[in-house]
Amino acid sequence: MPRFSVIVPVHDVQAYLAACLESVLSQSCAGSCQGTGCGGPACDLELIVVDDCSPDGSGAVIDAFAARDRRVVALHLPENTGLGPARNAGLAHATGDYVLFLDGDDTLVPGSLQAIADRLKETGDPDVLVHDYARVYWSGEAVRHEFRVQLDEAGPAPFTLADRPGLLKVLMVVWNKAYRREFLEREGFAFPPGFYEDTPWTYPVLMAAGSIATLDRVCVHYRQRRTGSILRTTSVRHFELFEQYDRVFAFIDARPELARWRPVLFRRMVDHFTSVFSAPGRLPRGTRAAFFRRARAHYRRYRTPGATPKATTRLRHALVRLGSRRGYRAVMAARTGARRARAGAALMARALRGALLQLHYRVQLRLPVRADRAVFAAYWARGYACSPAAIEERVRALVPGVRTAWICAPGHAATVPPGTRVLVPGTAAYWTALARSGYLVNNVNFDRRLVKRRGQVFVQTQHGTPLKHMGLDLQYRPAAGGSMDFPALLRNIDKWDYLVSANRHSSLVWERVYPAPYRMLEYGSPRNDVFQRATAEDVARLRAALGIPEGHTAILYAPTHRDYARPQPALLDPERLLTTLGPGFVLLVRPHPVLGAPAPVPAPATVPDPVPAGRHPGGLPDAARHPRLIDVSAGAGASGAAGPLTVEELCLASDALVTDYSSLMFDYAGLDRPIVLHTPDWAAYAAARGVYFDVRECPPGPVTAGQEELAEVFRSGRWRGEHPDRLRAAFRARFCPYDDGHAAERVVRHVFLGEEGQPPVVPDAGRTPAPAATPAPLFPAPR
Repeated sequence: MPRFSVIVPVHDVQAYLAACLESVLSQSCAGSCQGTGCGGPACDLELIVVDDCSPDGSGAVIDAFAARDRRVVALHLPENTGLGPARNAGLAHATGDYVLFLDGDDTLVPGSLQAIADRLKETGDPDVLVHDYARVYWSGEAVRHEFRVQLDEAGPAPFTLADRPGLLKVLMVVWNKAYRREFLEREGFAFPPGFYEDTPWTYPVLMAAGSIATLDRVCVHYRQRRTGSILRTTSVRHFELFEQYDRVFAFIDARPELARWRPVLFRRMVDHFTSVFSAPGRLPRGTRAAFFRRARAHYRRYRTPGATPKATTRLRHALVRLGSRRGYRAVMAARTGARRARAGAALMARALRGALLQLHYRVQLRLPVRADRAVFAAYWARGYACSPAAIEERVRALVPGVRTAWICAPGHAATVPPGTRVLVPGTAAYWTALARSGYLVNNVNFDRRLVKRRGQVFVQTQHGTPLKHMGLDLQYRPAAGGSMDFPALLRNIDKWDYLVSANRHSSLVWERVYPAPYRMLEYGSPRNDVFQRATAEDVARLRAALGIPEGHTAILYAPTHRDYARPQPALLDPERLLTTLGPGFVLLVRPHPVLGAPAPVPAPATVPDPVPAGRHPGGLPDAARHPRLIDVSAGAGASGAAGPLTVEELCLASDALVTDYSSLMFDYAGLDRPIVLHTPDWAAYAAARGVYFDVRECPPGPVTAGQEELAEVFRSGRWRGEHPDRLRAAFRARFCPYDDGHAAERVVRHVFLGEEGQPPVVPDAGRTPAPAATPAPLFPAPR
């Protein structure tokens, strides 16, 4: 008997069906077969695919999968019956402990069945397990639903619906739950025919369940198709919604113990009626009046004391009760008009505020520059980070006469240290500081409206050694620089007075791709100073904050952004890697900040390294679900920490780095810990973005092109040892000649104090980077 029966009804989804079925068959479940497809009696999965007389090629796709994998049960119905009866046909053949339903154009997220199995075991095999889902749009964007807080796993489990009635706010669909088959058979549940067949299934199931549990993890990707959705088609079959609610209330009436749910279901019913009535394009022309009359009849038939809706919906419900269709439409039109008026007023208010702020800025530009003020920012106001943060800290220590301020979005204000003023972008104080501060320091450009004044000093630090093409070189790389305003870029770089460079390679690139009369400060990377100044105690503190178990090897996985792909390709399966490596490893997963952080605030159109507007999914969703996989993305906090750790802190907490083409490899080399380059898409990346050299020919450590090869590098011990050490030493000598812990001080002494060449560079042999926490490799290193 398998653990799971996954039932997929199919009708006219040939373009999506293969991805759907593959997402199920590629799941790994606990059991003797381990998802190999042997089809034996102990296999933990059966996939029942029901061809509801589909007119396209879906039937052939089903048969191909059934021939390939014995876990697939192919059912071909002789005539089209509809979604509900097709599910019933699959349910009749189910033999698993638990039943899951999946629509033919949706997919299971990798690792979902294992997560469901673990949660079922943890909660004592409840009747129903409700898990999360995400809507996936044609752009690749995945959005979790607004009521996911109802799936919180905190508190006792399992429970009944009476213990958590908020579950009724979650979208009433069949495919976001796992059902104990014995429970379904005992209660005699079956799907009715017609549209909205989920309604008379999900409500009764939740009300009748003796035990319910939740799983706060996205397990299903709910595809939002531009066309083809049944419930968005224009049809008189939307009237079948009334019969479905008749079935819901008949179920309640047959069970007096469920009478308490009538008020709640009544409110949900009326809301459902009004949403269908208001949705454009669902009801055919000439049927809206009849639909509203039916809604009024159902309102009067099932009205229940205690069913008073919230004030915001009370008027809509009253109009349904009165049958005032014209009144309802007038109210909705008035609300739409009011919303538009508010939006217009807000737009005008923003425009007026912007004009007043620019007037304020122009006034401030006529006032004297304050030589004792310095303004810092990094990563488009995302928080206190990178080389500007290292320089700001040294300014406070070495130049106490200068007052510092940090430009920071409100959500990142907690990252700014005490004693440093926080400036919120777009405020009057922000514009005053830009107009009158004597020093401006950033690792990207400030607002393009910045007027560089005589007496102001602009220090540009950049944010990494360039492997990928930058600046003017992006003119020939449309995937990366297609939306870049190059004339505006040149106007921005003309404002720079100093450009901080980490090494000679960077200096040569910067001078060519950012041609302007600034002075190059080839002093090292200030953001890497912490690697030489941190102690073993600092490393232990950071590892404890992240929850890294003592004695475990922590691998930091930090891939870069792919300009050529949206959403980002999944080039590494972290859970499978951890399974291969064994229990002694922990994986810290950090998607590129473009993926793991909010959109830039503000987001100027001209910056040295363009960041696409908005977020692009493609990182590693629900990474923290694996017990040894820790989400350390820019938006994730650390246990015991005030907020997310900086990338430098993550480097200190880790024992090794796995990356691809990220500039983080150049920083990590100065820490003198193992680096492995995972480059499965080198040709595509190099062609789309462009690179200044082939890093595979002079790597800082082993280079892999596939996941199995990457796992073998760690299992064999080749990730560390004499050969990787030699590679890393040569890489460090080339790219980290000045990273001795004093780069920020050299910048401050030159720019703020007018000193030259102080302090001198400590040679590589005299540096003492922070020690790694793991005393020895898990696997012996080759000699």
